[in-house]
Amino acid sequence: MHNIAIYPGTFDPLTNGHIDIIKRSSKIFDKVFVGIAVSKNKKPLFDIKDREMMVKLAIKDLKNVECESFDTLLVDFAKQKNTHIIVRGLRVVSDFEYELQMSYANVSLNHNIETIYFMPSLENAFISSSVIRNILEHQGKISHLLPECVFGYIKSKGFVCT
Repeated sequence: MHNIAIYPGTFDPLTNGHIDIIKRSSKIFDKVFVGIAVSKNKKPLFDIKDREMMVKLAIKDLKNVECESFDTLLVDFAKQKNTHIIVRGLRVVSDFEYELQMSYANVSLNHNIETIYFMPSLENAFISSSVIRNILEHQGKISHLLPECVFGYIKSKGFVCT
């Protein structure tokens, strides 16, 4: 059996912290699907096509990583991808509380689901998409927080940022 994992998120936008977890999980699993949640309730800054493009640009050199958007329950997306392994990142204690609830909810829907947590590398521990969106809103410097290709993509969309 191949080890296949899903790394789900809204990736609004994809950060250095996300790519860190993607790269590390790609060394452990035979295949990693980056599952981009449509997440209408979160009212993302970037539409689903832009988020897909940012992820595709950032993972293009990772041969065992693919991305795909989904608008279903995560457990249903996992079943579709023939996996029971979910990868998530934990930065702070509040992440743990939220992720624990989500993991329990997923297991209540599919008893075979396993969630594996990665702590970010130290240099990425403070980075979140919401922090980047806030800095972007105020035209601050975000280039050091994103993969270079994602930063270029955001600039190409007309955002004023450095």
